[in-house]
Amino acid sequence: MQRLKQFSFVAWLLVLTSCQVGPQAIDYGNDGCHFCKMTIVDKVHAAEIVTQKGKVYKFDASECMINFKKEFDASEIKLYLTNIYTEPETLVDATQAMFLISKNVPSPMGAFLTAFKTKEDAKKVQTQKEGTLYTWNELLIHFKEQ
Repeated sequence: MQRLKQFSFVAWLLVLTSCQVGPQAIDYGNDGCHFCKMTIVDKVHAAEIVTQKGKVYKFDASECMINFKKEFDASEIKLYLTNIYTEPETLVDATQAMFLISKNVPSPMGAFLTAFKTKEDAKKVQTQKEGTLYTWNELLIHFKEQ
């Protein structure tokens, strides 16, 4: 009877953890971009989309994520995540991030697009590297116009 309880507890834990929808770590140098198919190596510019059902799509740059998201109904997407300049490999909510487009900060796909966790962080780099700041919604409009 004790064994059955232990087995039931382990089975319950597996069910709980397998149903969670969230980000996956990017395996830099091995994972490929779902949009352009390049290998993801840049630890500052990578991004992810996580769907409501838990499917994760990984990208080598935020601009690839923005272009790829056009294939989805917005209601299907749970998370937009992006790496940030100040903490490589750290994924943050892209919808809350601040973005800088600066010719002085190259990105993998040539859009010169870099994400920051806060507006203050972005302004510090903008002061040194120049460029234009965008919120997530402003960035989406900017990419639509191109």
